[in-house]
Order: sequence, then structure tokens, then C-alpha cells
Amino acid sequence: MPSNVEDFVPPSAMVVVAHPDDAEFMVAGTIARWAAAGCEVTCVIITRGDKGSEDPQMTSERLTIIREAEQRAAGAILGVKNYEFMGYPDGYLVHTLELRRDVTRIIRRHRPHVLLTFDPTNRFFSDNYVNHPDHRVAGDVALDATFPTARDRLTFPELLVDGYQPWKVRQVWLSGSAEPNVWVDIGPTLELKKKALLKHPSQLGPDVADFAEEMARMAGAGQQIQHAEAFRRFILEQDPVHE
Repeated sequence: MPSNVEDFVPPSAMVVVAHPDDAEFMVAGTIARWAAAGCEVTCVIITRGDKGSEDPQMTSERLTIIREAEQRAAGAILGVKNYEFMGYPDGYLVHTLELRRDVTRIIRRHRPHVLLTFDPTNRFFSDNYVNHPDHRVAGDVALDATFPTARDRLTFPELLVDGYQPWKVRQVWLSGSAEPNVWVDIGPTLELKKKALLKHPSQLGPDVADFAEEMARMAGAGQQIQHAEAFRRFILEQDPVHE
């Protein structure tokens, strides 16, 4: 049943995205609320974001440095504690076993209660936006790394040799879903979301703040929430202390 999750704060959360600035669009208001309440937030950026420039003088190497710095500045506003920059090239992301193993390693290292990522099934967000292929791959690999791979001891046994024990993620929250079933009131953290987005000037102009507010208003429409982020939530493991 659709619901808001006003009082839910997990002890730890991991955001898995394709590019720097994805998390700010998708989940910034939610993770800022959780971080302020004591949740340890880890942000995993799979690609370097090294293709997003129309400047003929820009190089991929320089853009990589710029975008990582922008992401860290944005995360500081939101309360992100840990970052994993995986360093895959932007624009070429493919769901391989190598990538799934690498994401699984990170899940086992940080052991998050909740994992947030893209809904990989949503190819078209609207009549004027086709979801980036890297977004779809990131969501797909994050889901498969979460279940069953991070849980199963005998999958990628080399991770055990390296000391990464199996881990059961309790919940998965998918952003950008056509079928959301939970909404987070981000009214108290909307300004933080806007400020975090504005820390990505290599990609975004000042009008992104108004865009973010309008998207939050639309997400909350019909839920009696003025500004929201919407997710499709899956509860994989019950936790009576934090559900």
C-alpha cells in the first residue's frame, strides 16, 4: 500500500549511481534527512562522468578531477560520510560479471541496511527524456549485486579470500520508478538538495534549483506532501528494530 515513511531512518544506507550529480537529483533530500538523524551514508559513483562536456578544450582526464571535486562538495552539504569512486568510463557502462563483483565487494565492505539506486526498468521518464543507458545499467547491476550476490557465500569466492564476508541488505529503494510505493517528505531538506545540485557547475546551471523544487512538488502531488522524493521500496529482510 502506498505510504510515506516519515519516521523511518536506517542505521546505514548506500546510494549506487552512474555519474557524479545523479545522487543529488535522485535521493538528496532523503539521504540528507537520514544523515541528519544519524544514518551513515555511503555514495558509490560507478563512472568517472568524464564525457559530460561540450567544451572543445576539455579533456576526459581534467573533467574526471572536476567532477569528483564537485561530488565531494555536494556530499558535504548532504552529510555523506563515505565515497567509492569506481572509475569506470562514462557512457560505456555494461553489466558484466566484473562490474557486479566490484559492486558486491563495496556492498560487503560497507554493509548497508538500505541500498538506493535507479529503477532499471524505467527507460522513458517522460515524452522528452530517455533514461541514460548508464543509469539503467547501474540500477541493474546494483540490484543483482544486492540480491543474491552479496548474500551468497559461494558467489565470487575470491571476495572471501580478501576478507569480504556475505551481507544481506534489508531494503532496496528504487528512484525514478513508474510504480512508487513510498514517498519521503523532503520539505525540511529541499534547500540542501538545491545547494548540493548547485555544487555541480560543470553540468548544471542556476536554474536547476527551480527544476528540483518543481520535481519534488510533482513527486508529492496526490500524497498530501508539498515536496517529496518517491521510491519503489522492496523489503528483502525484516528488521524489527528499524522497519
